[in-house]
Amino acid sequence: MSEQPGAVGSPWSAGVERVADGSVAVAGVRVAELAVRFGTPLYVLDEADLRGRARSYREAFEAAFAQVGAEVDVYYAGKAFLSIAVARWVHDEGLAVDTATGGELAVALAAGVPGDRIGLHGNNKSDDEIAAAIDAGVGRIVADSLVEIARLSAAATTRGAEVPVMVRVTTGVHAGGHEHIATAHEDQKFGLSLAHDDDADSPAMTGLLAVLAAPGLRLVGIHSHIGSQILEPDGFVVAARRVLALRAELAERTGVLVDEVDLGGGYGAAYLPGEVPLDPDRIAKEIAQGVDAAAHELGTPLPRFSIEPGRSIVGPAGLTLYTVGTVKPVRLDGGFVRTYVSVDGGMSDNIRPALYGARYHAEVVGRSSSAAMVPARVVGKHCESGDIVVHDVALPADVAAGDLLAVPVTGAYGRSMASTYNLVPRPAVVAVRDGQARVLVRRDTIADLLALDQG
Repeated sequence: MSEQPGAVGSPWSAGVERVADGSVAVAGVRVAELAVRFGTPLYVLDEADLRGRARSYREAFEAAFAQVGAEVDVYYAGKAFLSIAVARWVHDEGLAVDTATGGELAVALAAGVPGDRIGLHGNNKSDDEIAAAIDAGVGRIVADSLVEIARLSAAATTRGAEVPVMVRVTTGVHAGGHEHIATAHEDQKFGLSLAHDDDADSPAMTGLLAVLAAPGLRLVGIHSHIGSQILEPDGFVVAARRVLALRAELAERTGVLVDEVDLGGGYGAAYLPGEVPLDPDRIAKEIAQGVDAAAHELGTPLPRFSIEPGRSIVGPAGLTLYTVGTVKPVRLDGGFVRTYVSVDGGMSDNIRPALYGARYHAEVVGRSSSAAMVPARVVGKHCESGDIVVHDVALPADVAAGDLLAVPVTGAYGRSMASTYNLVPRPAVVAVRDGQARVLVRRDTIADLLALDQG
């Protein structure tokens, strides 16, 4: 591989290695065997790597927050990728599960995750989703608007339940990558803003007061999320200070000091060789020290905290395996030649390059090559010029039809955002561990596509 798998600066999961014949194996299973058994394109999850990342975040945050006298929960972000097996893995490693839809909630429950270890998010929850969450006894529903608070109260009253509610606030702290995944600036759909006129309560404070006054609701905390693909901890500390100040203001006005603050997540992953991801120990210590200092300044005891590492758990644990088809050298202005390498998938199995301009790496993994490296672009089979899997990468000049090519760090948002564009069936998800491979989510078939079509 371009970098030692599992090392800092490597985009590959810890179980990826070049074997004696120059091909690649994942957790002891050669990619050629995976391609023959399961077909391509194929999402491959390194189970031990995913579990290890989940465990490292939990242990790092528990240790760091214990140093300042606070407790913390780590939530796995179901939206990154959720299956019954993955929900079981992260639950085994001591994580709770954050869901954003009724479908994600159903998968977490089917995996046996207890309701009180599940949270439900979403800016536009349906009545059915709210009912399902209440009936499942979820540990918290994150309210996103004043209208939703009223709907939650009505649903709780109808069921004779007391529903634990957090209020999502927008702190004005902008962090992360593409503007489409930044979630704490004012002009967007999520949460209730902290901004207000001098003579009026902020929408965030109005929301907190509404929950306190609403029948059937129990205010358990305040939630903040500032973005995604974040590689520095500074924004979390700034946002936490603002949320803790809101908590203190609410206590001063009502005597209610909420028990929990969720600092969100969106921790970044290293997608390219040489990139350095967030270190769990470092970010945990810096955030814990920051919130401890803020609480001392405000004169309030620390609440319980929760965090959501997001893609940084499942993203690097996965890769997508493709088979190369057409290889086409294209001469550009100035005599520059770029080799276009077409694979048997594309934007239907990884929309992020087309949607966000996301950058990925790729390597030929079915064999070794001593050929010179040439500038290349990995593209898909769809009817779009923007159907690009990897914008710029160096590949061997002898790359040819039938070669196996792998793209790392696709465990997050590959399958979960996949589509059947051009009626291309979605790939299977396979888990590998200790030399064994098994299907977690089967491949779509043409029969599946036709079964949905009512004629």
